[in-house]
Amino acid sequence: MTTYKLFLRAISKRSTWVCLFLVVYATLLSSSWNWLNSIVDWYGENHNTSSSGWPAVYASVLLGAVFGVLSMAAALFIAVPAIVVIWISVVVTMAFAGKSRRSVVVEGRIVTKEIAGFVFKVLLKEGNFVALLCALLAYFVFFNSYSSST
Repeated sequence: MTTYKLFLRAISKRSTWVCLFLVVYATLLSSSWNWLNSIVDWYGENHNTSSSGWPAVYASVLLGAVFGVLSMAAALFIAVPAIVVIWISVVVTMAFAGKSRRSVVVEGRIVTKEIAGFVFKVLLKEGNFVALLCALLAYFVFFNSYSSST
C-alpha cells in the first residue's frame, strides 16, 4: 500500500482522532503549565505585600483566561471533524438535488461561512463560561489562602 492510502486509513479511525486530541491537549497543557506556575508564583510573592485582595483578583482572572483558551482549543479540535462531515453532507446534498456545479460552489462558500460563524460563536460562549468558572474558583481559593495567611 502507498503511504497515502495508509494515511487515509489511519485518519478515518475514531481512535486516531482521540489520540490526536490527547496529544494536542497534552501539548497545550504542558506549554501553558509554565504560565500557570508563574501566575501562582506571582500571587505567592504579592499577596503578602498588598493589604487588599487585588492580587487574588488579578491572578484569578489570568488563570481563568488560560483555562478558557485551553477549553476553546480543545473544543475546536473535537469539533473540526464534525464540522467537516456536516459541510460535506450539505454540499453533497446540494449536488444530488440537481444544482449546477457553479451554484454548489457558490452556496458551498456561503454555507462554509455560516458554519464557521456559528462554531466561532459557540466556542467563544463556552470558552468564556469556562474562563468565568475557573476565575471564580481561583478567586475563592486565592482569597481564602490570603485571608487565612494574615
